[in-house]
Amino acid sequence: MAARSPVRFLVVPGVVVLGALLAWAGSSGGERLDWLPVFALAVAVAYVVQWIAFIPAWQKQTEVHFDLTGALTYISVTLLVLGLVDERGPRTLLLAGLIVVWAARLGSFLFLRVRGAGGDGRFDHIKPDPLRFLGVWTVQGLWVSLTAAAAWIAMSGRGDQGIDVFTVVGALIWVTGFTIEVVADTQKSAFNRKHKGRFVDVGLWSRSRHPNYFGEILLWIGIAVIALPALSGWQLVGLISPVFVTLLLTRVSGIPLLEKRAEKKWGADPAYREYVEQTPVLLPRLTAP
Repeated sequence: MAARSPVRFLVVPGVVVLGALLAWAGSSGGERLDWLPVFALAVAVAYVVQWIAFIPAWQKQTEVHFDLTGALTYISVTLLVLGLVDERGPRTLLLAGLIVVWAARLGSFLFLRVRGAGGDGRFDHIKPDPLRFLGVWTVQGLWVSLTAAAAWIAMSGRGDQGIDVFTVVGALIWVTGFTIEVVADTQKSAFNRKHKGRFVDVGLWSRSRHPNYFGEILLWIGIAVIALPALSGWQLVGLISPVFVTLLLTRVSGIPLLEKRAEKKWGADPAYREYVEQTPVLLPRLTAP
């Protein structure tokens, strides 16, 4: 049996340290509960929720509730921050509402998809190893914290909470991204029900190979734009949110994995080769094919 890499022992503590650094930087100048910064508490809760959910997931060797747990974490922590801050101005209320709406829609969509498929193949080689499986849940805690950082920091900070041009522009960007994501997911689901086993190339998918990810990136840019006027000093670390989402989807777990899977499945299909050559990976083309 091959020796297991010692790196597996470093994943959880390493991810926790990154979360602690984010909590420290983002809490600068923010509201506190006595000695505890609200943003730091938000990050801590995001991690703890994952660790609690890991226990039954490990016992039952299932990942079915993984995405749902992530969505519920976004919602519960966002509402926690909203309930703990003293000032609930229009910017805070808008940020909270946009995150809750997005998380509720995407979380339920992913949960129903995984449950219908009976599981997620990405976890097949991870679940038997408790450290690797725990590591994945811990990484989700960091993922949630980094993605929502701009919003949570702005909500828990003492910056401007009024309506301004950033609020309006950011909201329009968010609505555009959210609409693209929802339409893309709906089109793909409808296509797969009728053409199971074939690559989707209709609607938005004829203009981009991953239009749902483009929408996802766009809506988090919108969140960051809304939050920007309420951030200052070390709080500006929250602007890592859309950068993190973009890198995650384009370089790590999103597009690279799906492109590799698609290449393995349809790489020899001339129709797929033509689709790949004519269709951008992410940024949708404006002209019809």
